[in-house]
Amino acid sequence: MTDPAHPAPSSAPTLTYFVDGMDCASCVQKVERMVDRLPGAGRVRTSFNRQTLELQLDETVTPRTTLESNLRSLGYTPTLQGGEPVHTADDDHTAHEHRHARITLSSAAGPTKPAAAPTDHTGHDNASDKDAGHVHEVAPSGTPWYRTGQGKLVVISGVLLALAYLFSFIAPPFSVYGYIAATIIGVWPLAKKAWASARFGDPFSINMLVSLAAIGAVLIGEAAEGAVVVFFFAVGELLEGVAAGRARAGIQALAALAPKTALLLENGVTREVSADSLKVGQTVQINPGARVPADGQIVAGSSSLDDSPVTGESVPVSKTVGDNVFAGSINTDGVLSVQVEKEASDNTIARIIHMVEEAEGSKARTARFIDRFSRWYTPGVVAVAALTAVVPPLLLGQAWHEWLYKGLALLLIGCPCALVLSVPAAITSAISAGTRRGLLIKGGAALEAIGSVKTVAFDKTGTLTAGKPRVTDVLGAERSEVLRLAAAVEAGSSHPLAKAITDEAKGQNLTLPAATEAKALSGKGVSAMVEERRLSISSPKYAAANSSVSAEFQQAIEGFESDGKTAVVLHDDVQALGIIAIRDEPREDAQQAVAQLRQMGIQTVMLTGDNQRTGKAIASSLGLDVQAELLPEDKLKVIDQLKAQGGVAMVGDGINDAPALARSDVGIAMGGGTDVALETADAALLREKVSGVTELVQLSRDTMTNIKQNIAFALGLKAIFLVTTLLGYTNLWMAILADTGATAIVTANALRLLRWKGHAH
Repeated sequence: MTDPAHPAPSSAPTLTYFVDGMDCASCVQKVERMVDRLPGAGRVRTSFNRQTLELQLDETVTPRTTLESNLRSLGYTPTLQGGEPVHTADDDHTAHEHRHARITLSSAAGPTKPAAAPTDHTGHDNASDKDAGHVHEVAPSGTPWYRTGQGKLVVISGVLLALAYLFSFIAPPFSVYGYIAATIIGVWPLAKKAWASARFGDPFSINMLVSLAAIGAVLIGEAAEGAVVVFFFAVGELLEGVAAGRARAGIQALAALAPKTALLLENGVTREVSADSLKVGQTVQINPGARVPADGQIVAGSSSLDDSPVTGESVPVSKTVGDNVFAGSINTDGVLSVQVEKEASDNTIARIIHMVEEAEGSKARTARFIDRFSRWYTPGVVAVAALTAVVPPLLLGQAWHEWLYKGLALLLIGCPCALVLSVPAAITSAISAGTRRGLLIKGGAALEAIGSVKTVAFDKTGTLTAGKPRVTDVLGAERSEVLRLAAAVEAGSSHPLAKAITDEAKGQNLTLPAATEAKALSGKGVSAMVEERRLSISSPKYAAANSSVSAEFQQAIEGFESDGKTAVVLHDDVQALGIIAIRDEPREDAQQAVAQLRQMGIQTVMLTGDNQRTGKAIASSLGLDVQAELLPEDKLKVIDQLKAQGGVAMVGDGINDAPALARSDVGIAMGGGTDVALETADAALLREKVSGVTELVQLSRDTMTNIKQNIAFALGLKAIFLVTTLLGYTNLWMAILADTGATAIVTANALRLLRWKGHAH
């Protein structure tokens, strides 16, 4: 999106605009084509869901005022985020554009509110001054459709059309003037934006096609049909704007989940504060029935929490001291004290909003194809319409009126709105539906790819298993001494196996000695100086290579691993001092989810750093293949091998999974995983259930089916009207239905995905 002659330098400032009315795929295309022709503009990102334009702009080449003027010429009202609304050069007490007060979502700072709209000198708003056409007004919540700018245009056009129709009975000679007036009022804003689009590199815009058809109808004496065409088009635009608002409502509802206030607990006394003001480390009290104001960890109390607003999990989850809670969850019974772990700008809801808002930045492959296709499709339609209008009269002596009429009808049939809308409408609806079920998808490209993968690779710990391993066996001369020393070595580690060892030591009230010079043995274990000697906790393989492991210990290790337990060895530089066996139970739904993936024709494999015996024991119980004893770099090699056989999705939750998540075609992070994994992945499962993977695949496949239906509707309806128009069976106002009708069908079909419920388990 950068002019090659004048690319924006990397040091150019990044500008973010709220572009009022840019809330459909066609609108985005129009803005992108305009910006593409601006010297000094680069790194352009647009979102019709958020109605934002982000770009780097070298103002020494193209002033900011030029960009803003171009946006207004296209019929949009730009507001620079972080600043005041952008004013036009002729803003004064008698003429200026209306700007509604609105709420926009910002993942970095939470909801922000741009400056309130000005009013004119009479005290009335100027909603009716806003250009209509292919610009969908975003009215304040609760505003009736007939009070919006587009709604007023529909009402005025409709009234004039009805009056003209009545005059056809009362005073037939004068009815034509009513139709002409209705046509001119409706087509004027379209013609203005058509001219602006042509100036900025888009001569074949939807506004241009409708304007030519309506004006042409008046010129050939068919003013009544021209008026009907403009009216139907205005109605279609109004409906499309309403549909865009419905798709956006889910994100707005999500932003409202987090409470505005919190009970800050200090020195045993609570006081009400703004939830946005909470800092990491502070403690809040959450009473029964209240929403959790911030992500954090329970430090006192026990209760059941309804996480459904965040994760989609309908059954309340019992939580107690040490468990994590999400902002927006509902505390159902007990009183909780929660230590804040993330500020409002970084809590779960803010991150969900950020992921969903950014989803449009990654277009599906199908969407990119449709964008390219539409660039050639519309000019082709115009050429066919022109040839239809002039060739038969010039070469075959046919009647000019008849073939000019058919040419104008073909212009309307060729409008690409439904085709351009077919993919993004479905993608946006699917991502919104997935979010409500705890399935976060970062973009259309990821959503499309998930359904076509041939293999799903799973990490073991925290993914296929619950991530809560516990010590089952301790072997050594003195078991408590083995556990005490092992816990001291692992004291500084956050690995789940290390936590299992330290938790067991705490449970037995063991006093741990100090550990110094701790260091990780990449993919093998950890070592530290404890009581003046170097001790290590490592895998049996590493221990055998660096110290002496007795035959008795070897036999015990094999037995533990055959039972699906993970064995770790406490040893010094000379010999093994003890064995600790740890088991992490598979998630309850793991076996069923793996079976469902196989039924979908998807191969499944577990990638683990654990030993072969433990890996096989867990994998065989779940019914999937396994590759064990893998270091992080080994997982990358396996991912590359699997990619050669077709698309591969990687599911993981740990820091060591992040490279594999990034390397795979689709990376899927378990919601309780590390921030690194969540940021690297293309999708996340907030419900922390393996069945979420099958739901992602099914959602992707259902979405692609919906898209194919939309494209079939869009092109099929146009093909039917093309044939009937050439045969003389349809007129102009019917031809506009090939666009507005197809748009309505495509939009309604895409909105069905908002009700997507996933599998019935």
